[in-house]
Amino acid sequence: MNYAEIKNFDIANGEGVRTTLFVSGCRRGCKNCFNEVAWNFAAGKPFTREVEDKIIEGLRPVYIDGLTLLGGEPMEPENQAGLVDFLERVRKEFPRDAPASKTIWCFTGDTLEAELLEGGRHHTDVTDRLLECIDVLVDGPFVQDLYDITLRFRGSSNQRLIDMNRTRERLAAGFAPAEAVCLWDDGPVYATHRM
Repeated sequence: MNYAEIKNFDIANGEGVRTTLFVSGCRRGCKNCFNEVAWNFAAGKPFTREVEDKIIEGLRPVYIDGLTLLGGEPMEPENQAGLVDFLERVRKEFPRDAPASKTIWCFTGDTLEAELLEGGRHHTDVTDRLLECIDVLVDGPFVQDLYDITLRFRGSSNQRLIDMNRTRERLAAGFAPAEAVCLWDDGPVYATHRM
């Protein structure tokens, strides 16, 4: 797997101050995609163990709230295979219940129920492991006709910010996928779009 860019101290792609990894490769081709350069799977540089180490060290300061994955498309099958061990390593280094916990956000053009859960077109032998590591999944393709500059952490109104921890609990309790999805609570000021 290749990566196109790493941003440290990113405040645009998830809550708080984050380290953001842009993976290379996307077959979706959304019109007016903000990162078309990352569509090519060969773009950027190889995602090596040394790069992983650098990201993990960059996550250690207390003022860094977590890791965000973007692309390209993190959920392309090749990228899932390239990310799964790394995400499990991040989760082990920064457990959810630890004082120094970090959240993991992932932006994908796929929709959770249709494409990532069992039976979906991008469900692979490692997808469940990836989803287990992710705290917030921003799902759905960017749609230019639904573009809305007032939305926080997404570009078009069809995209959802899914609280994966609560969603996993509901799936485990037997809820159907469409009923299990719990949206991430963005707080009243941001949810209303009024300041």
